[in-house]
Amino acid sequence: MYFVFRKSKPGVSEMNVSPLAGKPVAPSMLVDVPRLVTAYYSEIPDYTVPGERVSFGTSGHRGSPFDKTFNEHHILSVAQAVCLYRARQGINGPLFLGMDTHAVSTPAFVSVLEVLAANGAQVMIPERDEYTPTPVISHAILGYNRGRTAGLADGIVITPSHNPPDDGGIKYNPPSGGPAEPDVTGWIESKANEFLQNNLEGVERIPYEKALRADTTHRHDYLDAYVSDLGNVIDMDAIRGSGISLGVDPLGGAGVHYWQPIAERYGLNLKVVNETVDPTFRFMTVDWDRKIRMDPSSPYAMQSLIRLKDSFEIAFACDTDHDRHGIVTKSAGLLPPNHYLSVMIFYLFQHRPEWANGTAVGKTVVSSSMIDRVTAKIGRKLYEVPVGFKWFVEGLLDGSLGFGGEESAGASFLRRDGAVWTTDKDGIVPALLSAEITARMGRDPGEIYRELTRDLGDPVYDRIEAPATPEQKKALSRLSPEQVRSTELAGEKITAVLTKAPGNGSPIGGLKISAESGWFAARPSGTESIYKIYAESFKGEEHLRRIQEEAQAIVDGVLGAAGKN
Repeated sequence: MYFVFRKSKPGVSEMNVSPLAGKPVAPSMLVDVPRLVTAYYSEIPDYTVPGERVSFGTSGHRGSPFDKTFNEHHILSVAQAVCLYRARQGINGPLFLGMDTHAVSTPAFVSVLEVLAANGAQVMIPERDEYTPTPVISHAILGYNRGRTAGLADGIVITPSHNPPDDGGIKYNPPSGGPAEPDVTGWIESKANEFLQNNLEGVERIPYEKALRADTTHRHDYLDAYVSDLGNVIDMDAIRGSGISLGVDPLGGAGVHYWQPIAERYGLNLKVVNETVDPTFRFMTVDWDRKIRMDPSSPYAMQSLIRLKDSFEIAFACDTDHDRHGIVTKSAGLLPPNHYLSVMIFYLFQHRPEWANGTAVGKTVVSSSMIDRVTAKIGRKLYEVPVGFKWFVEGLLDGSLGFGGEESAGASFLRRDGAVWTTDKDGIVPALLSAEITARMGRDPGEIYRELTRDLGDPVYDRIEAPATPEQKKALSRLSPEQVRSTELAGEKITAVLTKAPGNGSPIGGLKISAESGWFAARPSGTESIYKIYAESFKGEEHLRRIQEEAQAIVDGVLGAAGKN
């Protein structure tokens, strides 16, 4: 079996990491942008090939024009399907439309607007044609819908998140403002594939210039609406008053022109270390697998900012659509996502006095158990859900969740008064929160996490990825507790075998087994031909490896059986 070990804590061993990881991008690695855009328009996906159909994973449809998985036919089909879904649901308010800085995001934006305008949708596009972060779209939807029961708004974001430069992506956010639930994306996916199968028959479209001039197309100042509201979710006075030096690297993403207005409006001592927007992302350092990936949680992709860690009291970065964060501290360098999630929870629930006493902490089943221990320490309820930020939407919307976070560095939390901020991941506010924490606590988040480990234990966390066929992925997603014959995990009695999340009872699409000092979860990827094994130990790396070996044995048995069927 072929493994890839992903590093999540200094000292955890790694295999199959490219010798180019963390180094500047070589010219030979750069995407040919003219060729990529040409492929977007010229390559026609074949509906009879399953891999070339529209497929909504955990966050929209993604792919590359080169692979015939993200081409104009896909986007026209998805846009028309969204229009039909809106009509079916009676959603007739404005649709907030945004995009990131990937090379094919602009062509896809054009395609989407052509369809939306032809269908008579009221569309809000950026005031200055600037790029628009995912959380800004969520913020706009919620702001418009506040107090309304009819004429509700929704949105589309064109982004493949932190994926490589040749990728594109599109996702739909319903009136709740967050990622759409499976029944919604399933309907849109099915309808879009009907259009693909019928060579776009039924897709309405008008020329882009006409769509721009349509009386249904409106300009919206996304930047000012979002930036002017940040003081209601972050204590900007504390940051400004401390005078601490802040560094930010937008990684060439959609928030690149947001940071300077934030600094100016709130008087922050903040420096944008790189303002470059380049669809080849040639300014990045190479990720672990020799790919260019704008991942703020990767120590390889983040080398440029990590090297500057001693130049600022705190520094941070966001991915291409600014819905994920990466925090670089003087004390610990780049914080693993689980570490910072734990610190945010520990801090927020003690420094937001207007939040209701019953407000809970949201985490995914594959996030660190350190979060469980922190949550117990601060006397809050834990709400554990499957992978996917969509499971936090309802709780953030009604205020029953104060915080929702994923191990992949995605999070959002309530306003200071306990009202909803965004229901999609927001990379900007966790980044700014790291500055608030440093300003108010006199210690950076790395130091605070180290204090927590002295009290609650020091876990070691890791993730394994390996190839899997569609049949094997299906078998893994259908694992049942009855298939687990073991009574112990790495020498400890098994305390829980889960196929459904404790928080909401939804299937986790795999299996999680827990013992007193460790756990593992195995699940297939929603977007790639791989499966993942997440594991954690509070006893150290040797114990972690035992957990992984036993987890692998269980998974191998399931995959082996699937291969025989």
